[in-house]
Amino acid sequence: MSEEIKKAVLERLSKVKGPDLEGDLVSLGLLSEIFVSDGRVAFSITVPADRAQALEPLRQAAEKVVKEIPGVETAMVALTAEKAAGSSGPAPVRPAPSKAQVGSVPPPMQASARQQAAPEQPVQKPGVPGVKHIIAVASGKGGVGKSTTTANLALALQANGLKVGVLDADIYGPSVPRLFRVTGRPEPVSGRILKPLEGYGVKVMSMGFMVEEDTPMIWRGPMVISALTQMLREVAWGDLDVLVVDMPPGTGDAQLTMAQQVPLAGAVIVSTPQDLALIDARKGLNMFRRVDVPVLGIIENMSYFLCPDCGGRHDIFGHGGARAEAEKLGVPFLGEVPLDMQIRETSDAGAPVVVSDPDGPHAKIYRDIASKVMAEIARYEGDEQRTAPKIVIE
Repeated sequence: MSEEIKKAVLERLSKVKGPDLEGDLVSLGLLSEIFVSDGRVAFSITVPADRAQALEPLRQAAEKVVKEIPGVETAMVALTAEKAAGSSGPAPVRPAPSKAQVGSVPPPMQASARQQAAPEQPVQKPGVPGVKHIIAVASGKGGVGKSTTTANLALALQANGLKVGVLDADIYGPSVPRLFRVTGRPEPVSGRILKPLEGYGVKVMSMGFMVEEDTPMIWRGPMVISALTQMLREVAWGDLDVLVVDMPPGTGDAQLTMAQQVPLAGAVIVSTPQDLALIDARKGLNMFRRVDVPVLGIIENMSYFLCPDCGGRHDIFGHGGARAEAEKLGVPFLGEVPLDMQIRETSDAGAPVVVSDPDGPHAKIYRDIASKVMAEIARYEGDEQRTAPKIVIE
């Protein structure tokens, strides 16, 4: 079925004229690999870097004809621009719905070039309608329990009386659908706007709803940015006190896109106690500081292990490293989460400990962390709306 849809997509796109109405998208070789999975289609169109914004109608036309194909339920189309090796031409430009977006080359390089070429013009970052605060949960590396922390933090914020949503921005490894035990496909509300799914009263959106769990996402940066933008701004989130964003590990396109496109209330850094994890956590923290996003604090995950048999405490990964790092860097230390079988088992079962054992000690730890996060946000509420970040390579 996927191959049949792919053939139909190519046939329809062969009738869509290319830039300047010359040729068509297929014969001109402007299409990326076409991704098809269970009624969902995604691909990108390569266009001249300096004309990406002007050719947005071309993207819309391609998306429209693909959506009309029988068997296609959703289509995600992005414009991308590539620079030939050795070329001294202009840097590629990503499509974006806001003026705060910069280029599809590494944003620090693009921003630095602009600052040298012209006086800096403050550009306000538009928020997401109905959403009061957006929090990024990030880590410098994978394997530190960031997604589990995101889910329990979101549920703890809800337990503290807030209206909460979760955006799974980890395009390559979406975990939120399983953590919230949510399956299905987002339904369109009107036009391109989708209705988020819901788990335990929390509104959830993830790329995991668009593709099968074992399907790899082999996407370049522009496709990732386009998908992130759609999941953030083309979703009917409704009225939320907090939108918690589960960021992919590291310091790449997704983090910079979030920092540049929306006024983040702040970032929460998740780390384990050992030195190697803290080195990467420090990089993530410094990146958010560099792009003018407040760091709300550090969570030390897998902080210690309590033996269920003997009751003894074991500091498997060391202990106190994140607390010491927070003090050293001058940011709040939000709390310690133990390495515990209950947290792991409930997360794997799609019933995070905050909802499966709301009166237990682990749920209390997450609720305390949630309270500290909101207290930190309150410190910034009186600040003027932040402008697009100034990013400089030294």
